[in-house]
Amino acid sequence: MHPAQVMNLGQLLTQTARLFPQHAGLIQGDETWTWKAIHARVDAMVAALRHKGMKKGDKILVQSRNNLQLFESCWVAFRLGCVWVPTNFRLTPPEISYLGASSGARLMIYESDFAMHVDAVRAASDALELVVCIGNPRAGESSYEGLVQEHAADSAESGESVECAAVAYDDPLWFFYTSGTTGKPKAGILTHGQMAFVVTNHLAELIPCTTEKDCSIAVAPLSHGAGIHALLNVARGAATVMMPGERLEPESFWQLVERHAVSNVFTVPTIVKMLVEHPAVDRYDHSSLRYVIYAGAPMYRIDQKLALGKLGKVLVQYFGLGEVTGNITVLTPDMHSADDDDPRANIGSCGRARVGMEVAILDAAFQRVAAGTVGEICCRGPAVFNGYHNNPDATAKALQGGWFHTGDLGRMDGRGLLYITGRESDMYISGGSNVYPREVEEVLLTHPGVAEVAVLGVPDSKWGEIGVAVIVRGASASPVDEQALLAHLDGRCAKYRWPRRMFFWDALPKSGYGKVTKKDVLRLLTERGDIAPSS
Repeated sequence: MHPAQVMNLGQLLTQTARLFPQHAGLIQGDETWTWKAIHARVDAMVAALRHKGMKKGDKILVQSRNNLQLFESCWVAFRLGCVWVPTNFRLTPPEISYLGASSGARLMIYESDFAMHVDAVRAASDALELVVCIGNPRAGESSYEGLVQEHAADSAESGESVECAAVAYDDPLWFFYTSGTTGKPKAGILTHGQMAFVVTNHLAELIPCTTEKDCSIAVAPLSHGAGIHALLNVARGAATVMMPGERLEPESFWQLVERHAVSNVFTVPTIVKMLVEHPAVDRYDHSSLRYVIYAGAPMYRIDQKLALGKLGKVLVQYFGLGEVTGNITVLTPDMHSADDDDPRANIGSCGRARVGMEVAILDAAFQRVAAGTVGEICCRGPAVFNGYHNNPDATAKALQGGWFHTGDLGRMDGRGLLYITGRESDMYISGGSNVYPREVEEVLLTHPGVAEVAVLGVPDSKWGEIGVAVIVRGASASPVDEQALLAHLDGRCAKYRWPRRMFFWDALPKSGYGKVTKKDVLRLLTERGDIAPSS
């Protein structure tokens, strides 16, 4: 592509700061920063890091909880032409050392509580040269706020914004690390050209008509999907409210929604469930909410109906992985309904293909299958990433046959609506029949005594594999047991799909982004001796 066809994504912040300088851009606790103030701080940090020798293409690793500096750091990286490498702050030092080494990060920005993470990266990587601390720096490190103050006059004297680096369409701006469900996490390369399409598409299909008068709230770390969502709000000048602490407290969430007239939020189904089940949802005014966006997994129907009943027609579902930053399908508010008999309910669907994206169900030979047939969900279009950093084999596998392969199984109806059956790795074969755990989970969750459930396949000498269910009981007068759940499945689910064993836990393990992690469920089952270790 010609350079004239590509904009440095960092220009989004500049444009918004010029249009709405005195509007609130970020709110946390009792502190508010305007777009003008944020832009000036980003300018100062860009100047500071250029002075320290940071150049286009360098990688910037960031280990921090949600705060002003983390919010700014992506814009600093984009405008420098560097690559932003944010981490989930909940990861351990050994996990972060791998991200630092595999990304080749030259600079690490960290919150002072995470000094051990810096030491781990230093020990694992020769590439790390510069360290900037949010808080009190150690010997040999720089202070983030000190650099901002030191270089604040650089742009103020000229009256002009510090220049953004010129970029090409395929120049990387973000290493979006996968969650590492199999093997080590892989860094998906998101580029300036690709992300320009992603931001535009998300604005059009997730939060249309958003303006500077709107407000968002961040309930997850900005290192992944919540960070993508923040870009959209910056592009339109809508403020972002950050939660005051690490943990999501429903009471605090609903207080902030009322206080700031929050109009959009991005989250995952398990968090939506937690928020609408909490009594605080009925104590605070949430009529300002226009878009409650959920992704990462389809929402169970029973949870969807509760959310619609509490919040109204504000739900937006999208389907997509980090490699396409969510741009595969969308189920808009008008495609949701709490009425099972309403054809607009589209029960079980994750929606239609996004504008500009092509979605297909393919077989093992990469051929399209008939409507209603289960196969692998694949897509192609401008939202698809530029491959995995330093991993040509994984890139070739993900993009084989001219499609991006999601690893998810699903089917498509005659209208082009997509239905996810489950992860390819989740499906198991019992007695020669394919079993898709999600379909069984949906039925179990309709029992009032079940709050959460995870079904997975484990090896069995007779059947090849059998299903086991791990269940979190709901708050009912008489706790549900295995016999009651088997009776509930009878007539609702074919017997070959029934779990052969059930376990009752107080909670299911979840990732830092609120999704149930089945690999951890399997590990805990093994550690507890409930199932035999895999050979």
